[in-house]
Amino acid sequence: MGTVYSDLKMFHYKEKLDSLPPGEAVTSPLHIRWNPTNRCNHRCNYCAYIKDLNIGRKMHTQDIISHEKMLEIAHDIVNMGVGAVSFSGGGEPLSHPHLLEACQILHSGGVKIACHTNGALLKGEIAEFFAHNATWIRLSMDGWDDESYTRYRQVKDGEYTRIMQNMKDFVALGGECVLGVSLIIDAENALFVFDSLRRLKEVGVNSVKTSVCIVSNDAAKNNAYHAPHFKLVQESIFNAKETLADETFEIMDSWHDMEERFEKEYNWCPFSQIVPVIGADLGVYTCHDMSYNELGLLGKLDNQSFMEFWMSGKEKFFRLDPSQHCTHHCAVNNKNRMLLDYLSADREHLAFV
Repeated sequence: MGTVYSDLKMFHYKEKLDSLPPGEAVTSPLHIRWNPTNRCNHRCNYCAYIKDLNIGRKMHTQDIISHEKMLEIAHDIVNMGVGAVSFSGGGEPLSHPHLLEACQILHSGGVKIACHTNGALLKGEIAEFFAHNATWIRLSMDGWDDESYTRYRQVKDGEYTRIMQNMKDFVALGGECVLGVSLIIDAENALFVFDSLRRLKEVGVNSVKTSVCIVSNDAAKNNAYHAPHFKLVQESIFNAKETLADETFEIMDSWHDMEERFEKEYNWCPFSQIVPVIGADLGVYTCHDMSYNELGLLGKLDNQSFMEFWMSGKEKFFRLDPSQHCTHHCAVNNKNRMLLDYLSADREHLAFV
């Protein structure tokens, strides 16, 4: 298995990158994050959508895309030549009653598919389809046993055991889908990072991303919260990579201080044209971190198709000024910096590498 996580994937798409600046023709996104519903069967106590964070400020938890609109959007994505779609939330994507039908349209049209999920509904026909047709599926996890999982997510007792079994059963289905986990680390589970990684490897998970729990829109406050356990977690991840990681089990270390994700010195966001978000409210947003936030809203699909909206002009991509409007955590900050560096290179001097 090659490297699943890399900030350099985008540089394999030179034609798309060269289309990003003002004045160039609009081209289709490379990848779309699609939130089919905001309804969720878990209620994670750190969820950015329900806490007072930048994301989700205008989110309605009962929003869900209709059957007709789901199929319309899926066909548009195929016809636009988009490379990939990852379903996410908002809510729990596997709970949407017409997700499988949309996935079948995308897959038949040559679009790669993936899903972010809590894993509670990863079973039956949808699990079979993803196992044999999706590129990856990634579960968010936090607790390390049934008691802690129930406390984190306000779910019925035994949910951790059920989800671990769902992952075992998913692996047993065969197929080439990469089974991943995003391990959300905070002060409570910091002592259990190594044990959690070991158990995930034992059930057959292929890739784990160790992720920092975001507790504030301010970088300094996030760093202060994680400071007491920062070194402990760092050592646990290092030990796990030394003793657990191999060709079948990747550990992506995303445990870091926050400044690099918060400070933006640029005034337009190239990545909004590469990986936009389609929300369950039929809003199209610049990115995951600005979903359900009016500053990140590019437009609405209530009365138009996604293709009509996307190809209607480029001015919508330049209304957002990250240096002013994006003072929160940004998952693609480093990618934007690299893109802008790439785009600013003097063409007359490119030969002097």
